[in-house]
Amino acid sequence: MKKVIFMSFMALFMAISLTSCRDENKTQKEELIEEMQEKDADIEVKDRANDTKIKMETEDKKVKIKEGDDGDTKIKVKEDNPDDM
Repeated sequence: MKKVIFMSFMALFMAISLTSCRDENKTQKEELIEEMQEKDADIEVKDRANDTKIKMETEDKKVKIKEGDDGDTKIKVKEDNPDDM
């Protein structure tokens, strides 16, 4: 009986420790991609030898993400606000 209780305790301990170590922080790139997917944006992905380009566009927002092989990421966001006129 002690062995069953000990094994249950260890299984619970492992489950808690593994779930608490998860990295739930999202990068700006991931947040923008999810936001644009929720808005049903037109998404184009171009994989090239040296880099990856992602273009996403809705009626009022354009996002371009360029990621190089060296890990360098450039993000451009353009929002069209008709209220500014």
